[in-house]
Amino acid sequence: MLDFRCECALHQLYYDPNIENKNLAQKWLMQAQVSPQAWQFCWVLLRPEKVPEIQYFGASALHTKISRYWGDIPAEQYDTLKTQLFSQIARFASGSKIVLTRLCVALASLALNMMPEVWPGAVSEMVHMFQEEGGEVDGRARCLALLELLTVLPEEFQTSRLPQYRNIRAWCRRCIPIFVIKAKSVLLFSIRALLEQVEHWQSFLALVNMIMFCTGIPGHYPVNIYSRKSTKNACYQRDDIMSFEAEKQAVYLQVYRPVYFQLVDVLLHKAQFPTDEEYASWSSDEKEQFRIYRVDISDTLMYVYEMLGAELLSNLYDKLGRLLTNTEQTTTWQHTEALLYGFQSIAETIDVNYSDVIPGLIGLIPRININNIQLADTVMFTIGALAEWLADHPVMLSSVLPLVLQALGNPDLSVSSVSTLKKICRECKYDLPPYATNIVAVSQEVLIKQIHKTSQCMWLMQALGFLLSALPVEEILRNLHSLITPYIQQLEKLSEETPNPSNKLAIIHILGLLSNLFTTLDITKQEEESGENAPPIKSAPPQTGPNPVVVVLQQVFALIQTVLSKWLNDSQVVEAVCAIFEKSVKTLLHDFAPMVSQLSEMLGQMYSTIPQASALDLTRQMVHIFASETNHFPPIKALFELVTSVTLTIFQQGPRDHPDIVDSFMQLQAQALKRKPDLFLSESLDVKAVFHCGLLSLKFPEAPTVKSTCFFFTELIPHCADIPPVGQVVQEDGKLLLLAVLEAIGGQSSRSLMDQFAEVLFCLNKHCFALLTVWLKEALRSPGFPSSRVSDDQKDTFSQQVLRERVNKRRVKDIVKEFTLVCRGLHGTEYAADY
Repeated sequence: MLDFRCECALHQLYYDPNIENKNLAQKWLMQAQVSPQAWQFCWVLLRPEKVPEIQYFGASALHTKISRYWGDIPAEQYDTLKTQLFSQIARFASGSKIVLTRLCVALASLALNMMPEVWPGAVSEMVHMFQEEGGEVDGRARCLALLELLTVLPEEFQTSRLPQYRNIRAWCRRCIPIFVIKAKSVLLFSIRALLEQVEHWQSFLALVNMIMFCTGIPGHYPVNIYSRKSTKNACYQRDDIMSFEAEKQAVYLQVYRPVYFQLVDVLLHKAQFPTDEEYASWSSDEKEQFRIYRVDISDTLMYVYEMLGAELLSNLYDKLGRLLTNTEQTTTWQHTEALLYGFQSIAETIDVNYSDVIPGLIGLIPRININNIQLADTVMFTIGALAEWLADHPVMLSSVLPLVLQALGNPDLSVSSVSTLKKICRECKYDLPPYATNIVAVSQEVLIKQIHKTSQCMWLMQALGFLLSALPVEEILRNLHSLITPYIQQLEKLSEETPNPSNKLAIIHILGLLSNLFTTLDITKQEEESGENAPPIKSAPPQTGPNPVVVVLQQVFALIQTVLSKWLNDSQVVEAVCAIFEKSVKTLLHDFAPMVSQLSEMLGQMYSTIPQASALDLTRQMVHIFASETNHFPPIKALFELVTSVTLTIFQQGPRDHPDIVDSFMQLQAQALKRKPDLFLSESLDVKAVFHCGLLSLKFPEAPTVKSTCFFFTELIPHCADIPPVGQVVQEDGKLLLLAVLEAIGGQSSRSLMDQFAEVLFCLNKHCFALLTVWLKEALRSPGFPSSRVSDDQKDTFSQQVLRERVNKRRVKDIVKEFTLVCRGLHGTEYAADY
């Protein structure tokens, strides 16, 4: 009868739309799961005719009883329980994966509770049980079930609630070697002790070979193989070996080196693409899952490289060389691609500049018969991964750059070819002037033909920005003129047309191309300084004359104003315009100075007409860089006062519909206080009104807005002493700020924001201690404030703790987190423990 009630409750939990009914069902199921009757109904729920959701609950109940109520099981029932679990796992080996996993976890818990006294040979018996032939379960399903069991056993070992007095943990570390390699060949064996037990190595390696064989069965994830596990375990094993002294490390690495090379072979075999015909039949989801699976393999190869070092690269190079130079044996492109993928996986994350096989690899790449998109993609990504190496060996650029430029014309290679060119232009820009004309010409051609999607067009412009940065100014201007003139002409034509959705997209695209070009076109930025005794680092030759970006911006400024005049009410176009100048300001810094005055005037006109957040963000950048410069302070001051005045009007009319403007406004005010607090001495600036805008903003539901507002107050409060208007408003209305902060801590704001509110509280305590002492006493005297859940004693304790900490900000954050849990009724709960 109880099993029927369980099924009804599960149906209610999964399908009843009423949340209260769901909660009641969940509460009842949790109680049923730990009841004495669970020993009976869990087996009923596992019957074949039940749906997987019900079977899963039965398996979970079984695990709960074994792991948490082991003492309830009579010793004479141990063997029966073990036999039943083996039987159920065998049955579900070809059934529901989630139920199989829970049953394996239950058997793992059983084994850990019975070892070592009752079941000393648990692991070997498990392996033996699933190696036996016969029965209704085929060999492949039995292997997968065994691998699942061996995977969850160490995980259960880590989380089990075994009594402290038992020596099971030490025994496990000594006697349970586990080496699990699933579809992505994960290594795990016991978390250093096994390495010291030489007598176990032969048995261990035999198990490895069996699992390697299972892993190497034909098929591709996710179509024929359905399991993939985390790669972190290979890292754990590496850490175990590397934790020994040098002599033992050498011995262990020598013993396990063949295993790791065998693992690499399996990984690269599993990374191979299927035949073209089979791959074409896969769904888009299956292709994406396979891509993710290959990323997992890439991660594992990185860990294996840390064990094998340069020997692994030599091994891959030898195999690739034999493959490409053997004219007698026909090879598939899949094999070549997988080996290149191995190189790419390592080179993307590991410094391979010292490797003596990379020159040979670069020499082999042009010999590859690239007759497949997947292979071509991997060739491109491999070249991109070697961009830093190419910067140190520029003579090799001529071997690979033609391949990259040729690939730019293929839309199917859009991502790989453009990203690779961008990496080369970024890393090798000082060696690219001889190739610049060709690179610009090919790039222009593919841009005009619109071969690439928008994002790749933007990357390509960034690549060209890096490339041009290393050229003399006159060459930069000449190339810029050639590159952007067609777009300027198109923009002039679009600016004359009546606004419509089609020409809007074209305008945004052109503005985006200019933004991305100016993001990386930097003739002044030097490479990082080298350390003592290091070889000299390449840098750009000294430049003379105006900055090319400024020259271009001045030439197109009037055109941009014309575009704005027609599109001022469209936030996307305005944002695209602002992005051009914002990215230019960030890149050029003080070289942008010639444009400060006219840009400030244009920004003021824009924001006065139709306020938008992007204009505030650009104003913030201008304040950040130029507010402290005497020559540029007047236009910056006028712009700051204007946008502040306009925004205060928005607050008077109701700011709730403009959270993006409020967020950007608070960031602007904070930046002004940080870079040039003198701006708040202006008689034209209503500091009191800005302060009250901040109070309103603190109560917005959007977390970014609240964070920006807290940042504003932490920049404002320290100026109580040196800026009279600030001191006056804090003296008069600071208590309102404290009340808003306490309301937030009391439960009105997300717990994720407590650190920000704690910083405001700390700031008040540090700079307004006497006032805060009075305000806290008055505020916390109110009944039920900031929460009805806190007592007067708890409020007094909180107040004393806060006032005591005027130096240790971290301690104030801890105090606030503790108090907010009390206010929310969460203190001491399991939910709060996860916080």
